[in-house]
Amino acid sequence: MSSSQETHKNKTFRAADRIFAEQCVTRMLRAFPVMCLVAISLLVLNGCTAVKVKLGMKIYLAKTAVASMQASLPKSSAIAPGQKLGLVVQFTQPDGKILLTEGQGSGKVLWSDLTVTPTVVTADQKGRITLPRDPRVSDGKVAHVSITVPSHPDLHAELDIPITYDYKFNANFSGSSGSSGTNGTDGIDGISGSMGSIDPNNPSPGGNGTNGSDGSNGQDGGNGGDAPPVDIRVTLRADPHPLLQVSVLAAGKQRFYLIDPQGGVLTVKADGGAAGSGGRGGRGGHGGSGGIGTPNGSNGMDGASGRNGFDGSPGKGGRITVTYDPQAKPYLAAIHLSNQHGPAPLFREEPVAPLW
Repeated sequence: MSSSQETHKNKTFRAADRIFAEQCVTRMLRAFPVMCLVAISLLVLNGCTAVKVKLGMKIYLAKTAVASMQASLPKSSAIAPGQKLGLVVQFTQPDGKILLTEGQGSGKVLWSDLTVTPTVVTADQKGRITLPRDPRVSDGKVAHVSITVPSHPDLHAELDIPITYDYKFNANFSGSSGSSGTNGTDGIDGISGSMGSIDPNNPSPGGNGTNGSDGSNGQDGGNGGDAPPVDIRVTLRADPHPLLQVSVLAAGKQRFYLIDPQGGVLTVKADGGAAGSGGRGGRGGHGGSGGIGTPNGSNGMDGASGRNGFDGSPGKGGRITVTYDPQAKPYLAAIHLSNQHGPAPLFREEPVAPLW
C-alpha cells in the first residue's frame, strides 16, 4: 500500500470515529433529562426527606411559623382492640393558612418533626396508633396521646381516644392451604426435514420431519391442612351497657375479646385448608415439517401433551365447642362460627365465671 493510500485510510478511520463519538454524545444529551428525572424519582420514592423538602413536597416545622395546632382521628372517633388508626395534626399559621401532617392527613408536615407520647395505645413514626389486641390491657381505660413540637416548645395538642367494642373482631384458626402443583414442561418441537429437489431433471425427495417430544405431566396439588379444635367460653358482664367476655382457645393459644353485642361481632373460623390446584400438563412438541422435494418429506408426529395434575383434598374443619353462661344466651348472635369440612359446632350452657 502506498503512503498516499495509507494516509487516506487513516483519515477515513478518524472521520468515522468522530461521527461515532458525535452520535454517542447526542444520545447522551437526549437521555440526560430522562436520567435526571429517573434519579429524582428514585430519591423521592426512597424517602429522601431533603429532596422532598427541596421539591416543596414536605416542609420543616423548624423553618415554619405556626400559631396553633390540634390533633384528630378523621377515620373514627374511637378505637377498638387490635385496631390501627391514623392521626392527623392540623397546624394554623399566623396568616390563617392550614398545614397538615403527612400520612393520613396527606399533608406536608413531617411526623419526624413531632413527638407523640401515647397512653394505653402505641404510636409509630408515621402517625399511626394501635390499641393492643388483648382487651384486658385497656378495659376500663381511656386512650390518650400528647403531641409536642420540639422546634416550637409553646405548642402542644392533647387527644382523648374512647375505646369501643362495637367492632368486627376475627379469630382465624383455619388450616393452611395446600400448595399448587407445578406445571409440566412443554415438549420440544421436531426438526424440519432437509430440502430435496423439485428440478424435474434432477429430482430428490425432501427429508422427513422429526417427531415432537411429549410434554411432561403436571404435578398434583397438595392437600389442605386440618384446623385444630377450638374451645370458646362466653359470659356476660351485666353493666348498664352489657358486654360479652369471650375466651377463644385453640392450638395452645388463648385470646380474649370484649364485645358490644349491640353492633359488635366476633367471627371464629376453623375451616379446613383449601386444596392445592394441580399443575397444567406440558404441551406436546409439534412435529417437524417435511422438507420440500420430489416427493415432499413426511411431517413428524406431534408429541403427546402431559396430564394435568390432580387437585389436592381440602383439609378438615376443626370441632368448635361453645360453652356459654345462661345470661349470655340472648346475645350469642354476636358470635359467628365457621368450620367448613368439619363437624357441627357444639353448644353447652353452664355457669361461666368472669374471665378476668
